[in-house]
Amino acid sequence: MICTNCQKEIADDSNFCYFCGSRQYAASRRQKPPIGQRRLMRSSTDKKIAGVCAGFADYFDLDPSLVRIVWILLTFFSGVFPGIVIYLIAWLVMPLAPYPVATAPYPTPEQPK
Repeated sequence: MICTNCQKEIADDSNFCYFCGSRQYAASRRQKPPIGQRRLMRSSTDKKIAGVCAGFADYFDLDPSLVRIVWILLTFFSGVFPGIVIYLIAWLVMPLAPYPVATAPYPTPEQPK
């Protein structure tokens, strides 16, 4: 598969590019919403504490681990207090994203015995 952002070769089942960190969308997966319809929301499925970093990662199409590492580094290099306060404010202000709807798999014919 070719990355849609940096045009480098990555594995076929990758969700994110190894080189630039952009999210990859396959034809069978949910398509990327138009820019006007994206909302900044906390993640309901990929959260370690409150889903704030995963929400920022979804909004900016980045890898959540990369956003978490950058947030931790900025917190420690700017003094611990501002990073924690901004995280708590984002936790209170950002709405929680709805849980994804699980689709039932198609029934498969039973194997003959």
